[in-house]
Amino acid sequence: MRSFNPYNITIIILIAFLVCSSSFSSCSARKSKKAKKGHHKGKGGSTPPTGGSTTFNVLDYGAKGDGKTDDTKAFQAAWTAACKKQASTMLVPSSSTFLVKPISFLGAGCSSDIVFQLDGKIIAPTSSRAWGKGLQHWIEFKNLKGITFKGSGTLDGQGSVWWKDSQTSDPSEVDTHSDDMRTSDKSGKMPSTKPTALRFYGSSKVTVTGITIVNSPQFHLKFDDCNGVQVFDMSVSSPGDSPNTDGIHLQNTQNVVIHGTKLACGDDCISIQTGSSNVYIHDVNCGPGHGISIGSLGEDNTKACVSNITVRDITIQNTMTGVRIKTWQGGSGSVQNVKFSNIQVSEVEAPIVIDQYYCDGGGCTNKTSAVAVSGISYENIKGTYTKKPVYFACSDSLPCKGISLATIQLKAVQESKGLYKPFCWETYGELRTSTEPPIDCLKTGKPPSSGKSSSC
Repeated sequence: MRSFNPYNITIIILIAFLVCSSSFSSCSARKSKKAKKGHHKGKGGSTPPTGGSTTFNVLDYGAKGDGKTDDTKAFQAAWTAACKKQASTMLVPSSSTFLVKPISFLGAGCSSDIVFQLDGKIIAPTSSRAWGKGLQHWIEFKNLKGITFKGSGTLDGQGSVWWKDSQTSDPSEVDTHSDDMRTSDKSGKMPSTKPTALRFYGSSKVTVTGITIVNSPQFHLKFDDCNGVQVFDMSVSSPGDSPNTDGIHLQNTQNVVIHGTKLACGDDCISIQTGSSNVYIHDVNCGPGHGISIGSLGEDNTKACVSNITVRDITIQNTMTGVRIKTWQGGSGSVQNVKFSNIQVSEVEAPIVIDQYYCDGGGCTNKTSAVAVSGISYENIKGTYTKKPVYFACSDSLPCKGISLATIQLKAVQESKGLYKPFCWETYGELRTSTEPPIDCLKTGKPPSSGKSSSC
């Protein structure tokens, strides 16, 4: 029989200790992983991204997406986080509806090339409490360098409560202590100032694509003081009788390309205002609405400057006008170098219009100064009209000059006593081809003399 060896006992105890320690560590690690997996907050079981993530989902910042809860603070928080990282994406996910009050996404302190990815639906509040005494915009992006607004989602301005200018609900049924912004307060009326649905201000390298904007209280999409704008493959929709609901509105904005868009609204499908230049619009479907317009310009004796505008390959149907330039008497400045070509019109009241006596609302007085209109080309404009094919009403003191027309073929939908022949007043230029109907009223050459207008 062998003698007892203390050394062997020590080895056995040491091995047992090591095995136990290893099992304990493994067990602790598994528990730790389980704890981390269960440590999520917010809808969908997610937390705000950390570290190297560049996608910021509004659900991770407390948004409910139920179409009832105010998600404005969650949107603001997601933006604050996203804008600190270059080329980041703020995500509004699909299959959810987000109620958002008026909000501005500011560029101060932000990095460049941010993407706002809208795949869900955002709706505007219909309670007057959410709008105070009235605001100019609903969703605004301001002072950004490189901002892309894209996705398959929808912005719904719920504008019908503004257009009706009447009670949106029975005041006796409204809980005045509720935070629900889907109903109006006891007054029942919205403010007189109507907001634009989506506005970009003071920004460069702006892209809007893929989205749909519906039922804006006023303008659907507005660019103000921007440079380098692209809008494509998106749509706008509101009723043809919704007031002042321009589809796309440009003001003090340069270097713009708009194409592949479908615009149906209650006012101009596209309106080009003062300070806009180098604008290229093509492959756009417009109607209902008021057509594609430059202006109105020069209101309240102001100076207006618009130049280098190309509008081509456009389909316009069931609109008040087709392609139009409109200016107020008393203004100054100029509209020059504008080309309209390959325009197909269908049942348009007045397909071709220059109106230097524009007066919205009546009560205007005759004035001698005017916004000068020159270098305007119309080529290959065809289709049907319901009232007057061509209407050129130019200033007595500053006639339109350099008006060029070629391949104009416009037919009345049906012959009637209410139809007008082409009308020209103080309009000078050239007919490069024969036209249908004949535009015999155009004066050839240049005006003998003209008044003064301040240069741009």
